[in-house]
Amino acid sequence: MIHLQQIEHAFKLGRKGNERLVPVLKGIDLTVNKGEIVTLIGRSGSGKSTLLHIVGGFLRPTSGKVRIADQDVTSYSETQWADFRRNHMGVVFQNFQLIPSMTAYENTELPLVLQGIAPNERRRQTLTLLEQLGIASYADHYPSELSGGQQQRVGIARSLILNPPILLADEPTGSLDSENEAQFLQLLQSLNRERNITLLIITHDDKVASIGNRTMRIEDGLLLQPAEQSKLEVLQP
Repeated sequence: MIHLQQIEHAFKLGRKGNERLVPVLKGIDLTVNKGEIVTLIGRSGSGKSTLLHIVGGFLRPTSGKVRIADQDVTSYSETQWADFRRNHMGVVFQNFQLIPSMTAYENTELPLVLQGIAPNERRRQTLTLLEQLGIASYADHYPSELSGGQQQRVGIARSLILNPPILLADEPTGSLDSENEAQFLQLLQSLNRERNITLLIITHDDKVASIGNRTMRIEDGLLLQPAEQSKLEVLQP
């Protein structure tokens, strides 16, 4: 489902004409199979967020090839990436990125509006998903009226409303307390089992990493194989 080949990325620092390249990713090879949960763990500055942003099309690699859902997306334009994400992947952000002026219902419904889905069908799909995620009673609440766990569920709902085969999660529990974190991780595992969604999750938290079928560690822009790490305890749903 996701295949990265020799991905390298460097950021430019300094003023124009006096710039220097700072390497962040150094020859990353990674394959994520359909229906698999892969977690990438690493400290701040290890390159894990950069890698996820490349998989999601928010950054273009300095070199290497990105292939997702049997398509070579390495050189896609921003417009092509926007269309591709809409049809193939959802993204869950650490800070939720909900629109403050929209209710939970409206935030969840928005991708359907952009797809041109008819109002009655939008309402059916949106309310069904909010019910499945246990937040239908908060449909008319604005983000400021929701707890962190509730906001995260709205973010999940919005990312799932178009039924994507791939879900990317960027430090998804960083803003949650331990109780909400445990509930959220169980939710991700349930979505994986019930929808066969492919999950790529980056984190610095061993508890989050433990839900992966495979866990890999990023250090200084290098991807370490599972055999090079200690075995992590797997959470039970």
